[in-house]
Amino acid sequence: MMQFEEILRLPEKSEPLKKWPVEICALWYDRQGEWEKAHELVQDADSGNGAWVHAYLHRKEGDLWNADYWYHRAGRRRPDTSITEEWFDILKNIAG
Repeated sequence: MMQFEEILRLPEKSEPLKKWPVEICALWYDRQGEWEKAHELVQDADSGNGAWVHAYLHRKEGDLWNADYWYHRAGRRRPDTSITEEWFDILKNIAG
């Protein structure tokens, strides 16, 4: 399993590693300011983690109704933490 630190050390504007799951790649693209690319990667994801990343992206976008739908699909509730804190929380949970 990939390590949290490995992901954070990857130089800015590089490409995510091919071994990463789609959810991690989506988080990577989001961090690089490529929301559309991140959303494209997870919009059809059928996993709980995919739904969580999808929810996060809609929350970041400000579409809370849509975000809440995806949080429900992920079995989660919308957090009351910052967007940045949630990004790190998702990454820590998925990447270990």
